[in-house]
Amino acid sequence: MPRIIDPIITDRLSWKGAVCVEGPKWCGKTRSCEEQAKSTFLVGNPEGNYANRNLAELSPSLALKGETPHLIDEWQEVPPLWDAVRMEVDKRSENGQFILTGSSSPRKKTTLHSGTGRITKLRMRSMSLFESGDSSGKVTISSLFNDSFEDCMTGNVELAFIAELIVRGGWPGILGYGEHAYIENSRDYINSFLSEDLLKLDDDKVRRDVRKIGYLLASLARNESTTATVASLCRDIKAATNTDVKEDTVNEYLDLLNRSFLIENQEPFTFSSRSSRRLKQAPKRHLTDPSLSCALLSLTPAKLMKDLETFGFMFEAIAERDLAIYAASLNGRLCHYQDYGNKEIDAVLELDDGRWGAFEIKLGANQIDKAADNLLKISKLITTDNPENAPAFLAVICGLSKAAYQRQDGVYILPLTALKP
Repeated sequence: MPRIIDPIITDRLSWKGAVCVEGPKWCGKTRSCEEQAKSTFLVGNPEGNYANRNLAELSPSLALKGETPHLIDEWQEVPPLWDAVRMEVDKRSENGQFILTGSSSPRKKTTLHSGTGRITKLRMRSMSLFESGDSSGKVTISSLFNDSFEDCMTGNVELAFIAELIVRGGWPGILGYGEHAYIENSRDYINSFLSEDLLKLDDDKVRRDVRKIGYLLASLARNESTTATVASLCRDIKAATNTDVKEDTVNEYLDLLNRSFLIENQEPFTFSSRSSRRLKQAPKRHLTDPSLSCALLSLTPAKLMKDLETFGFMFEAIAERDLAIYAASLNGRLCHYQDYGNKEIDAVLELDDGRWGAFEIKLGANQIDKAADNLLKISKLITTDNPENAPAFLAVICGLSKAAYQRQDGVYILPLTALKP
């Protein structure tokens, strides 16, 4: 299935010696990169008693041989491959030589060079609704920036359908298998990380408290789409284990989860030009896919529909996952807005040229008026202080709207199941 990142990989290969595609396990990195590569070296291939890994450890340069672009899959299992690629790129002085994939980041001390100037990194996420075929793509985010948006009918969406999309997640290999498979797949994903993948992130001398890391994941799931502090995460772990845990320890655990691409922070928005408004700098915390939060909280589609408050947070999570994917394809980044006047905007998509658009994310159509009013009030405050900081657009992403349209006050209403970049 085509992925939004595919043309981005192609573009990077045209002007960089090597491209490293990083992201959570099972999100489709290898499959997408195989489409671009003309030869492949699978580090984790078990054939011949892991002959490929042994070969790469013995002589990393041997793993680099092959027609270009040459794919080296799961390079982080033999960290010296990074420096070998960097040196070979320097030696050849040609673009489009290597594609690396990685589902975790090794400790910094295991590599000698950052790869700056030779290797460019891309983040791949689980599938957006447009990639999985669950969004019609009738509405493009780019049309909001270039003033080419047109009202359109997008069709009815059932609440049960949205609940299923959240519990299923964006994992390519599970599409179409049904609710039972979706639930068990996400549980297996978490259990596999805690029992196997976690042990590979550090050397054998380091012993992590897997139980506390599991409770940390559960706390992150309960605080999905919020700016939960490390102190509040510590309190959750203490309540679950009846033992104290230091903030430094939780920060170490969060680093492990980041290196495994199991979590992703939505960073706070800051204006590109000087502004008189003081903005909070706390990140909004997400698990890499809302299906993992559902697994950690034992949520099924039926349970979500009985708990609309939790449903709302999970809907925000899936919308912001999609927006992050769409933002990357537009050379932008996804942030959130929070100031010291307790004014908040769920998501801000900022382009490289400084233009930005604001999104409120609401599950039900009955919440649209309040969300639009919030956007207009904050926009007025920002624009009054600094007219040059005015947003390019204001929009409410809604789960149950059957049309995409612009209101008389200028705010756009956008169904999530109609969006694409």
